[in-house]
Amino acid sequence: MSYVFELTNVSKTYKNDGKEFEALKDISLDVQEGEIFGIIGMSGAGKSTLVRTLNRLEDVSKGSVKFYDKDLATLSSAELREVRHSISMIFQGFNLVNQRTVLSNVEQPLKIAGVPRKERKEKALQMLEVVGLLDKKDVFPARLSGGQKQRVAIARALAADPKVLLCDEATSALDPKITGEILDLLKKINEERKLTIVIITHEMSVVEKICDRVAIIDDGNLAEVGYVADVFSNPQSKAAKKLVFPSNPFEASEENSKVIRLVFDGSHSSEPFIANLVEKTGLKVNILSANTRSVGGIGYGQMIVELPSSSSDQRKVIDFFKAGGLSVSEVV
Repeated sequence: MSYVFELTNVSKTYKNDGKEFEALKDISLDVQEGEIFGIIGMSGAGKSTLVRTLNRLEDVSKGSVKFYDKDLATLSSAELREVRHSISMIFQGFNLVNQRTVLSNVEQPLKIAGVPRKERKEKALQMLEVVGLLDKKDVFPARLSGGQKQRVAIARALAADPKVLLCDEATSALDPKITGEILDLLKKINEERKLTIVIITHEMSVVEKICDRVAIIDDGNLAEVGYVADVFSNPQSKAAKKLVFPSNPFEASEENSKVIRLVFDGSHSSEPFIANLVEKTGLKVNILSANTRSVGGIGYGQMIVELPSSSSDQRKVIDFFKAGGLSVSEVV
């Protein structure tokens, strides 16, 4: 297995007016070649600082960041420039030059790299075709929608044939429909071009839709890392549970009762497990919430239910659901 990035005990401390602030705290993780890796956390968690260490826009205070086995801290200026040519970024704000046409915007990194005019134009046109905007090549950014601007930014990022695409909150300024279209495009690019993609976001829906694995950052710490389906089905950390669980708080109606979350994939969706519970055990639960969502292209359902107040009955209900192949976790 080939690792694109390997982070080992990475910490980042900022100093300001004699005070220190630790933005990253002893983080170790890896990004595998060809995967879509999500980095998620609430605002201020440290995820954007983390992604900026991947191309050494931020130097780490402790630990190491390796790109294809090269420790970024040991590279010369020339070697670092070469690495950065292999790592493209797209941002929430698109970062397009409004005075240039779409085609000229896509050509820009190739122009900076000294690619001849004819060659860079051909390459830019190819990339615009990839993102479905060839007909907009002579249009200026001001006449584009937000989704179209992000497609141009993606075309520009791809023009240099990078090994990695970093997406820093790239869809947070877009509405849900356009966000879905951009994520579908990124997934297509990942599959067709075998491009490694790292997505930084605060939205679990983005991670669930296209990421293979996810790292959850909480107050500068790595709270949890794993395959998205595993984290969704059975989150271990408090930070993961906060991101995965429904946003509405659910409280037990009685002091001794308990609220749990059930997760089931498509193979269980046709089973009437609540009815089966009543029929086979005589015990009842109170359904507080239920919905379905796609996680990595697989349909998952989740249900929040309140259990009976008796601890022995609670155990029977939980054992029944687990025996049926459901993931069960307590809502805290």
